[in-house]
Amino acid sequence: MITIFIRTTILYILVVIAIRIMGKAELSELQPYELVIIIMIAELASLSMESVEMPFINGVIAMSTLVFLQVIISFLTLKSEKARAIICGKPSILIQNGNIVERELKKLRININDLIEQLRIKNFQNIDDIEFAILETNGELSVIPKSSKRPLTPSDLKIKVEEEGLPVSLIVDGKINRQNLHKASLNFNWLYKELRKQNIDDINKILYGSVDQNKKLSLHLKNDEKGIEK
Repeated sequence: MITIFIRTTILYILVVIAIRIMGKAELSELQPYELVIIIMIAELASLSMESVEMPFINGVIAMSTLVFLQVIISFLTLKSEKARAIICGKPSILIQNGNIVERELKKLRININDLIEQLRIKNFQNIDDIEFAILETNGELSVIPKSSKRPLTPSDLKIKVEEEGLPVSLIVDGKINRQNLHKASLNFNWLYKELRKQNIDDINKILYGSVDQNKKLSLHLKNDEKGIEK
């Protein structure tokens, strides 16, 4: 019982480390070879936990080998287009210039109903509205609508707008993020002064606080759904 507990704990830590080493892309959009490696790692971890007779080091070596191979393959796909084409494949154009590319559908064994379903998922009900539809190497369908069907943007109307930038988190669950405060070129005196302006006398009352590029402070209090903005 204790042996299984120890092995499971160690393997859990090793699998988490392995996923982190392989990169964040492993957790979102997987290439085929990445999916295979993750499945194999999971299987190896399962076998090492269940089979007490199996030497623990064997599972660790096998998992380490898979991580090493994945890092090597990722490096090759990063540096070589030929390697990337062989290992990951190439995107396939299913709709080109508003026309369905039938030979690609047959090659990929995708029927019209499947294509229409994927387009509906992307909020396109009419094929006539689409200029290009591209099946990416990770299986995701990218859709580019025709110019007349694209949403209007400020640039289309020749309206100048300020860039919003990315808000910086300053307070999370009553704790100040010193690193982000410094990144935003702010200091504690500024923060406490802004809190006093909004009648906040205890920082522990704040669930979340952020600041935008215009130094506008936005606060959300604990047990309060409404935010307070300066």
